[in-house]
Amino acid sequence: MISYSFKFLKISCGLKGLACVAVGSLLIVLGGCSSTPDKPKPTALADFKTQLNITKTWSVQLSPVYPPLAANLASNRLAVVTANGLISVMDASSGTEVWRAALNTPVGAGIGGDGDRYAVISQANELISLSEGKVMWRVKLPALSFTAPLVAGGRVFVLSADRTVMAFDGASGQKLWSQQRTGDPLVLKQAGILTSFQDNLLVGLSGRLVAMNPANGIAKWEVTIGSSRGTNEVERLVDLVAGVSRVNNMICARAFQTSVTCVDALRGANLWTRAAQGHTGLGGSESMLVGSESDGKLMSWNRTNGQVAWQSEALRFRGPTSAIVSEAQLVVGDDLGWVHWLDQKNGQTLARVQADASGIAMAPLPIGKSWVIVTKNGLVQAYRAE
Repeated sequence: MISYSFKFLKISCGLKGLACVAVGSLLIVLGGCSSTPDKPKPTALADFKTQLNITKTWSVQLSPVYPPLAANLASNRLAVVTANGLISVMDASSGTEVWRAALNTPVGAGIGGDGDRYAVISQANELISLSEGKVMWRVKLPALSFTAPLVAGGRVFVLSADRTVMAFDGASGQKLWSQQRTGDPLVLKQAGILTSFQDNLLVGLSGRLVAMNPANGIAKWEVTIGSSRGTNEVERLVDLVAGVSRVNNMICARAFQTSVTCVDALRGANLWTRAAQGHTGLGGSESMLVGSESDGKLMSWNRTNGQVAWQSEALRFRGPTSAIVSEAQLVVGDDLGWVHWLDQKNGQTLARVQADASGIAMAPLPIGKSWVIVTKNGLVQAYRAE
């Protein structure tokens, strides 16, 4: 357990890879939390019968990539931003580089894009827009952000750590509107929810999923995903984490260390909620939802009613990423650099490969029938499982 103090504020954190941020008139990053010296030993990988043939189709080496940075896929272009500000846009099918740009400044959040225009946020709170390898404009933001910008409909949307949502004109960088919500005085140093559904902008604000009008930021509906609890600021911390699972009108999201909830995004109605102690995003198919607890235990829920379908302890204490489902395949990476293909029906291992011992930096990204894996050392690889 590591404790941090700032004037009269004392904060303790005990989850590996997470950090606390105090919000107020100023944002103060208090630092990362590390696990205790006697942290549990990662579960050893069990023997299994290989049922899928894994083939590496392409590989590209970039510089290191660390959470909360995320890759972006749009118009068959794969964009990756590294921690030191190198942006590489590749053909998603072959890995061939389309263009690259060196910002020469550390990046705190990104990358978002629509295949033409891309945006990242520097650690100096600067929103930077690029197209075809050239910086188009820069805008200074009033607060930190850990969430990749959303580029859609000719606009760039930003969610900052003080729970402000802003919209900028994609061509000029002019601010179009800004909406702020009050909330708990702490937020996670982790990517939050900023995505779209039909003509709505979906945003995670504290423990609520809010649908906004993208033209002006006015809320259309909001649903509680997680509620504050506990006796101190850390225990009362509630934020929604990046990585939602959408099937038709049903969107499922996680509240940090609190719950998993599925909502009807047309009506803004809560369909079901289940207690869950995880801090990573969700994946799923039409019939199931899958995520992991903070100790790495994988959980699968029936998407219709939220009943637990299966549990697996095969990846306990291995730091799994969000588990993603695509093309009838369930794939998850871990902090030791392994990528696992699992059976959706019971969580049993079908295949696995070690991409890079540095660890998997983000959730596997499905591209057609292939999977793109990004490691913390900046190795970007595409695998095909048949």
